[in-house]
Amino acid sequence: MNEARIMQGNEACAEGALAAGVRFFGGYPITPSTEIAEHMAGSLPKIGGTFIQMEDEIAGIAVTLGASLAGQKVLTATSGPGFSLKQELIGYAALAEIPVVIANVQRVGPSTGQPTSPAQGDVMQARWGTHGDHPMIALSPWTVREAFDVAVMAVNYAERFRTPVIILLDEVVGHMRERVVLPSPEELKIYPRRHPVGNRQEYKAYKPMDDLVPNPADFGTGYRIHVTGLIHDETGFPSGNAQLTADTIRRLHEKITRVQDEITHYDEFFMDDAEFVVFAYGGTARTAYAGVELARQRGIKVGMIRMMTIWPFADKVIQKVAQRVQGILVPEMNYGQLVHEVDRAAHGQTKVVSLPKYNTEIFTPDEIYAAIEKLAREAAQ
Repeated sequence: MNEARIMQGNEACAEGALAAGVRFFGGYPITPSTEIAEHMAGSLPKIGGTFIQMEDEIAGIAVTLGASLAGQKVLTATSGPGFSLKQELIGYAALAEIPVVIANVQRVGPSTGQPTSPAQGDVMQARWGTHGDHPMIALSPWTVREAFDVAVMAVNYAERFRTPVIILLDEVVGHMRERVVLPSPEELKIYPRRHPVGNRQEYKAYKPMDDLVPNPADFGTGYRIHVTGLIHDETGFPSGNAQLTADTIRRLHEKITRVQDEITHYDEFFMDDAEFVVFAYGGTARTAYAGVELARQRGIKVGMIRMMTIWPFADKVIQKVAQRVQGILVPEMNYGQLVHEVDRAAHGQTKVVSLPKYNTEIFTPDEIYAAIEKLAREAAQ
């Protein structure tokens, strides 16, 4: 039997990355993500991996991308201000198709904000933080065990689609401790590093396969490879061709959108007879569940949808729900961000209500219940 243990969310995230094969961490300490770096610093040397603390957040992701190009599965971790600094190189990784996982343990912002306080203010930045057109995968766990599972999933997706993947923890989940039983290695499905197919004479580093993802060789394996942040052709060398530019940007999107249903992960609770729905994610979903239970006890037919996949956004999930409920409540530890995506996807089929909170404190079940009760009362009038 696997051993039960008390574990912190940040520690579980690091353990998940290690279980998925991460053998390189480059970064810079920042509250409230530092425990991820600390855990990797203690673990990686014991298994032949490498930990390096760089001089700042930009260098932290830069060296991580270099290690990925050299064949390592990689992780970096940060919080709001560091996430902002990493954006240019996240965009570089998206265009150069470099697998990398970025854990962002969110805190109150903007700027230095409140470094030790919980927030969910980076969900839109995770999608639109870097310039230009590109897709993004972002996953948000709501339990300590799921922080482990999401880390494994993030590494797998980064390797499978050769793209940046963001783990959107928040301070609640990152610093919370729970009893967990982690899976044994044989229970995990691990996606390996992609490698070139065919002979070296015909090798083109950025020639897409049937899944629209290329198989560039790792540096040092004897293949010629050129990596650039410029739009490039299948050889990896820059090109100013207009059609190639359009085709490249379209392919980057399509390699993700064609698997969107597969990578959209969520839970439904009390939805069989739901007349109202609470849409929540991350640490807020924990309190939302308690608020929904309280409303159910008092006779309000309310259900809950808890999203793990934040990006790409679950339009189909919202569209389907919006057709049959009288209202959707969206509690978030921010000024109101993902609620706009919910409203867009609902497309006027039902009322969408924002419940923002941004004062350093988490929601209470009573606050969630009060908002549900108000939504139900107004619908009955």
